[in-house]
Amino acid sequence: MKIPILFEDNHLLVVEKPVNIPVQEDDSRDRDMLSILKEDIKIRYQKPGNVYLGLVHRLDRPVGGVMVFAKTSKAASRLSDVLRKREMDRTYLAVVRGTPEKKKGLLEHYLYKDTKKNKVHTVPANHAQAKKAVLEYEVIRSSEQLSLLSVRLHTGRSHQIRVQLSASGWPLYGDQKYGQHVNQPGQQIALWAHTLAFPHPTTKEPVKIHSQPPNEYPWNLF
Repeated sequence: MKIPILFEDNHLLVVEKPVNIPVQEDDSRDRDMLSILKEDIKIRYQKPGNVYLGLVHRLDRPVGGVMVFAKTSKAASRLSDVLRKREMDRTYLAVVRGTPEKKKGLLEHYLYKDTKKNKVHTVPANHAQAKKAVLEYEVIRSSEQLSLLSVRLHTGRSHQIRVQLSASGWPLYGDQKYGQHVNQPGQQIALWAHTLAFPHPTTKEPVKIHSQPPNEYPWNLF
C-alpha cells in the first residue's frame, strides 16, 4: 500500500493516513501505518538496518488525514514536547447529524476511558479517573440534516471529538460507537484530520500541512 507523502525532510515525515488502517500494530494484526512507512523508507533510501520512525500522535483507526512522524529520536522528543505544551495546532473536519444552534462554540467535558471495552464516557468532574477535554468548533455549512464542522482540539483525549460531539447532540456521521442510534452498520465515519501546524523540530520554522477528505458521500455534500 502506498501512503501519500505530504512533506518530508531529514527530520519529519508528514503523510495522509488512509481510513481504517491502525496507526501501530494492534490485536487485529492488520497492516499498520508505522510498519508500512518504515518499509517504504527502507526501500526508498536503501537502508540496510532497522529504520527509526517515531510515533508522535495518533488517529483512531477509522479516521483519515494528516499525520506527522519523526525520522530521528531528537525530532520525536522535540515534537512530543511541542504536543505537551499544546503548540501543535490540530484541526479536523467532521460531518455530524443535526446542526448546532451556535455557529461557534467551546465544548468542555470530563471523560473516562473504559479500557476493557475501549469506550470513552462523559463523567462528572469529580470522577476519580476523569480527564478534562476541551475543543472548539465552527459550523461551516449544513445540508440534508447534516452539518460540516471545523474542530480544533485544545486537549488530546482518546476518542475526544467523537464523544464530545455525540454528548452535545451531534454524533458523527457513520460513527457506530458513539452514534449507533442514528448510524447504519457499514457507514464510514466522517472525521478527517485536516490541518497540522507546528514549529519545525530543528529549524523552528512554522510547518503547516493540509489534507482534504475524499470526494465521496457525505463529504461531497459540502
